[in-house]
Amino acid sequence: MKITDAVYALDSTKGNYVYVVLGKEIILIDTGRSKNGEGILSDLKSMNVDPIDIKHIFITHHDMDHTGSLAYLEQATGARIWASEEDISVICGKKNPDGLKKLVKYIIKVNPPKNINPYPKDHKIGNVEVIPTPGHTRGHVCLLYKDVMFIGDLFRTSDGKITPMYSLMNWNNKLQKESISKINKYHFNWICPAHGEPIRNKGQINEL
Repeated sequence: MKITDAVYALDSTKGNYVYVVLGKEIILIDTGRSKNGEGILSDLKSMNVDPIDIKHIFITHHDMDHTGSLAYLEQATGARIWASEEDISVICGKKNPDGLKKLVKYIIKVNPPKNINPYPKDHKIGNVEVIPTPGHTRGHVCLLYKDVMFIGDLFRTSDGKITPMYSLMNWNNKLQKESISKINKYHFNWICPAHGEPIRNKGQINEL
């Protein structure tokens, strides 16, 4: 699904979207569930993007539906992987996730990547700005590329409207609300969630 000339939502991950940015360096935003890897590569192939063309994989947070195919895509692409310092220990299996997500870890096994880098202190990688937005997880981030805001699980969309994430799945609901207010300070025309469809930003965030 085309969002802008450079940003696409990958069809094989509909409902739990992975995005690709076709900028100066090609970037993947999140990696979906553990069975999404082949579908992601197939979508990219249909766009004439070879696996080795992917230079970076940005992770919004540690949840398994965002990191499930990370190890697979790391091996297939050789891309450099980035995540928040707070969430890396969970992604690598050195620390348990918080709350109910701890139980999921024992039900669903996800292989960790071999190498992962913490986001830079200046929160900039090329044309992408990394915005710390804790609440859903300790190290959740949003990613701003030009006029597109990738929001991970900061909130979701439904029927063209934005909707809060289920509170039981958040690490800290108070910080989640503060993070939602934080991104209102940025200018962007597109909201790209993991859950729900991308929508134009028409001030809906102020309604949450």
